[in-house]
Amino acid sequence: MPSSPTQDPRLVRVDDDWLRLPNPWHVPVDICAAADVPIESSAIDEILTVLQTAATLERLGGDAAITQVVLTPDLHKGAGIPIGTVLRTRGALIPQAVGNDINCGMRVETTSLTVDDVRPRLDALERRLRHLFFEGGRRIALTAAQREGLLRDGLPGLLDAGPRPDDGVWAALREDERHDRIHRSRYPTTTAEPFRDWITSAGGTSYDSIVGSIGGGNHFAELQYVAAVHDRQAAYAWGLELGQVVSMVHSGSLSLGHQANADGMDQARAAWPDDLPAPDNKIIPMLLDERSATRRRRYLDALGNAANFAVGNRFFLSLMLRTGLAAECGELTADLVYDAPHNLLWQDGDTVTHRKGATPAGGYEETAGGPYALWGEPVIVPGSMGAASYLLRGHGNPRSLASACHGAGRRVPRGAASRANEKELDAFLTEFRVVTPLDHRDPKVAHRTDVMAVWRRDLKQEAPWVYKDIGPVVSSLRNAGVADPVVELRPLLTVKG
Repeated sequence: MPSSPTQDPRLVRVDDDWLRLPNPWHVPVDICAAADVPIESSAIDEILTVLQTAATLERLGGDAAITQVVLTPDLHKGAGIPIGTVLRTRGALIPQAVGNDINCGMRVETTSLTVDDVRPRLDALERRLRHLFFEGGRRIALTAAQREGLLRDGLPGLLDAGPRPDDGVWAALREDERHDRIHRSRYPTTTAEPFRDWITSAGGTSYDSIVGSIGGGNHFAELQYVAAVHDRQAAYAWGLELGQVVSMVHSGSLSLGHQANADGMDQARAAWPDDLPAPDNKIIPMLLDERSATRRRRYLDALGNAANFAVGNRFFLSLMLRTGLAAECGELTADLVYDAPHNLLWQDGDTVTHRKGATPAGGYEETAGGPYALWGEPVIVPGSMGAASYLLRGHGNPRSLASACHGAGRRVPRGAASRANEKELDAFLTEFRVVTPLDHRDPKVAHRTDVMAVWRRDLKQEAPWVYKDIGPVVSSLRNAGVADPVVELRPLLTVKG
């Protein structure tokens, strides 16, 4: 069961919204969370295991080290390294500190529609979005050159790789799409060879079956509206106003990220010295030395390919929401607010910052010269399905490694969540609209008790009660000087894979 931070003797409160975790490796570890934000004891156990990597780096010799760790308010157990971890190293990188879903992230767009325009059309919109997302309606035609352009050069590479179709969701493309409002529209690579099969598999122009996929778990595409404005000046500058409909997408690199991370783990194991036993915690760093340069370059190319794909995937998911809205509500305009990653690494010379389930929250220095130089970096923090989400502006706080949480964070493991009370799910479904591949209102489907049981189990794993309350999480970010709220967003409907 989750425990409150004040109940865990290993957590020492430093001030109102910061807790410190003592450890024998003398690595600075701070948890940015107020007392009313629950922290899983299993996540604390996991991070203590992660910190053994400090000893691993000492065994490798040289100057490599873990120099700082920050745990965000949505901290919860992951696969080896907790979700909500920011880890800074010197002289080494750690593929597991990024994870499988490389460049999983969020994208938010404003629209010219209001909540009053959309709410009366939700029934028809639900049917149309199901067709677009799950029944072949997206029709994203791509050539091999466009696929390679995306993997090598990101969204600009995709859009510059020859003529584009004018059918399917391509028709929703604007000629003035804002690449400067993406945290990074292109991640550096030297080749796209790790994914040559995907590039050439169709043998020409084809309707891609991977791009435009939401993915599973907590990924989603959601229509929301601005329910409250907390910073009027920033909201106005960002193009946000009360009652306005916005779209939010949470997705990543899908199977490409899994392939890239698996290869990165293989390269890290192959680069491990033969005369040293493997680390007890199974976390294998890769030194930034000449000996591992070739293997490291292979991993970073695959990571960059997957990261570029993820930006393109979120872009197409947003186009799909635009397409559905336009078909049901009439002509509209849509503008990007921000696209931000939360599973990635950033290398600056000998220093590497890894974020796993944590989003950049840069301040004035980090956004200098860009469209948010006067405000700080937009920080996208979604709540659970059916709950509010927030847009905040970052402050570049060095104590948090200029990072914030990427959501509310789980409080109940998936296995326990799937056994939740059936009446709770029924009550939730009467109040909120979830679009899935299966239409649970179809009588033919409703009579299939086996199919419905699996569908209900999956929904319970992502239901609001298995996540932390978004309010205290956002308050922690504000009180700790990490980011301030700009607007609160309430959902109209959620598309789940």
